[in-house]
Amino acid sequence: MSDKKDFIIKDKRIFTDEDQDQEETKEEAKPSKEGVEAGESEEAAAHKEEPTDFQLPKINFATFIFSLNSSVLVQLGLIDDPVTGKKTKHLPLAKQTIDILGMLEEKTRGNLTKDEETMLKNILYDLRMIYVKEKG
Repeated sequence: MSDKKDFIIKDKRIFTDEDQDQEETKEEAKPSKEGVEAGESEEAAAHKEEPTDFQLPKINFATFIFSLNSSVLVQLGLIDDPVTGKKTKHLPLAKQTIDILGMLEEKTRGNLTKDEETMLKNILYDLRMIYVKEKG
């Protein structure tokens, strides 16, 4: 009988910005072997890494709702898809995302600030009107 046990180690240390910068510098200096082992060149593997020179917005309820709003606008073909750079309509997907926003409105009722409640109500109204116009 073996005494070895399977377990996973997760690093839960909190780093300062200075420590994080040092870690990123160390990681950038190491060549990526995963992509090379899979038959990709080091250059192709390097292109898969995401840029770290920008700050993402703080995640809160408003940014989450705005993200879903932007997704619906892309699905309705009103703004360019950020991946393809083209406008394409996908009305069933737009309807589903609008329904998700409606579900969030229902499930969060009484737990939102007045501003969050008003924002969600207005976004839902606008998206529903645009959807009806695009569908009709």
